[in-house]
Amino acid sequence: NPKTVEELARKGILSIRAEGEGFVADGGKDLPSPLELRGATVIIRAHGVPPAMRQRLEAAGASIVDATCPRVLASQRRAREYAEKGWTVVIAGDRDHGEVTGIAGFAPGAIIVGSATEASMVAATGPVALIAQTTIRAEEYAAIREALASRVSVLEVVDSICPATAERLSSLAELAKDCEALVVVGGHNSANTLRLKAMALDLGRPAWLVEGPEELPPEIADYASVGVTAGASTPDEAIEAVEAKLLAMGKDARRKT
Repeated sequence: NPKTVEELARKGILSIRAEGEGFVADGGKDLPSPLELRGATVIIRAHGVPPAMRQRLEAAGASIVDATCPRVLASQRRAREYAEKGWTVVIAGDRDHGEVTGIAGFAPGAIIVGSATEASMVAATGPVALIAQTTIRAEEYAAIREALASRVSVLEVVDSICPATAERLSSLAELAKDCEALVVVGGHNSANTLRLKAMALDLGRPAWLVEGPEELPPEIADYASVGVTAGASTPDEAIEAVEAKLLAMGKDARRKT
């Protein structure tokens, strides 16, 4: 979440990425580039990283704290197991998302698909294992599974969707029944918040994705009741600030998180 990353930066915790042979800090204009990581503590975020990235960090002399989500760790382990057996690993999700690229790193040659259409073009002669990004919608995953099943003789599907994701989407569907419009609070770069907004629009409700109350659009004044939901990584204070702004505008604000 961008606001959380900003708060961490104020406390001296940098967000870093690989660049060339070294590592640089995002927004670190006044910092040396590449960064000297020997003796530094590097936290691997919940999305995880490919094994090659971890090896690079260790080679740079960093002390690693692995905060990868246990569900993502399970997906990484299954991807490696299937790859070692010679199976084709197909990952359903956003091609450039950190979680997806991390899982793919454990299965060289893995195929990433973002839709049933892409899955219908997969060419695999042997057995296939399908693994999902943890925040994919169940309906998307089911469509991808069906598209693959029609093309391969052996398909094993890993149940890797996070239950919290399904619960949020289900809560959003209930919220949409009682509200004229919907606001999703979260990062503009977040996969699960983008999916929440997409689902809200699919439900026929005007919907906006905002990182804070300052991004609420003027046209929200046209709606008497507004539902508020949020992504998994959205801090409570951001949700509460948006809710407070809506209430101050005289809205009937109903919240599901």
